[in-house]
Amino acid sequence: MKARFAAIAAVLVGALSAGGVLASEPKEWQLGLQEAATPTMERIHEFHDFVTIIATVIALFVMVLLVIVIFRFNEKANPKPTTTTHNLLLEVLWTAVPVIILVVIAIPSFRLLYFADRVEDPDMTLKIIGHQWYWSYEYPDHGNFTFDANLVDDEELAKDPSLKRNMDTDNRVVLPVGKKVQLLMTADDVLHNWAVPAFGIKLDTVPGRLNETWVQINKPGVYYGFCSELCGVNHSYMPITVEAVSPEDFDKWVKQAQKKYARTEPVTPAVRLAKNQTAD
Repeated sequence: MKARFAAIAAVLVGALSAGGVLASEPKEWQLGLQEAATPTMERIHEFHDFVTIIATVIALFVMVLLVIVIFRFNEKANPKPTTTTHNLLLEVLWTAVPVIILVVIAIPSFRLLYFADRVEDPDMTLKIIGHQWYWSYEYPDHGNFTFDANLVDDEELAKDPSLKRNMDTDNRVVLPVGKKVQLLMTADDVLHNWAVPAFGIKLDTVPGRLNETWVQINKPGVYYGFCSELCGVNHSYMPITVEAVSPEDFDKWVKQAQKKYARTEPVTPAVRLAKNQTAD
């Protein structure tokens, strides 16, 4: 029993101390959303808290009404029921008040949607392509090099204990901190969804069309996400790993990536699919 209490105490202490640590992944005993790493996610936090307050007030109000009805209008306390059939004031109130509440919620909601939709004059663009079952990334502003990001297998995990099972990819997306990055997303087979909770991004990648959003990462770190659209048997093995670095380190990485991911031949979806089938 003492050991159990000690373990619980350790978990609670870890959860409390995690406030100063970069929250780029789910934590044990976590409550609420992941720590915001972008302006969009900061606004999502604010909107979430705002709606939670409204929902709490409504729940308390309904609970008070229920208590009043239970104790004041039960058969013992009120043996002769009222014969009132209509009340104009009540009918106006229970129609108008919910409408007002919805309008109050809708205004900041639409502001958030338009804020997250796109950004004017981005500093760079990242193209994201979903496949069954991995991601491809292109950097059109830095030589248009491209690479695939696959789930790290068990052999690599055994070699590097710092890698996280079912969360790390063999090639990470690297982005500069403090820069406005335009994200263009599509897919070449079925629907996928590029979702990184700390960024406040969860957007479908649709074959034959582009979806757009943007991100501006506030601080360096490694951020994790997953495909959030059921896309087939290996849907759960499409993690997203984004490493945010300083602009100077990003420029150094770009120079290395241009050599590492240099194309020796045109890679079309058909060629990529043939290669994957050959590998299988």
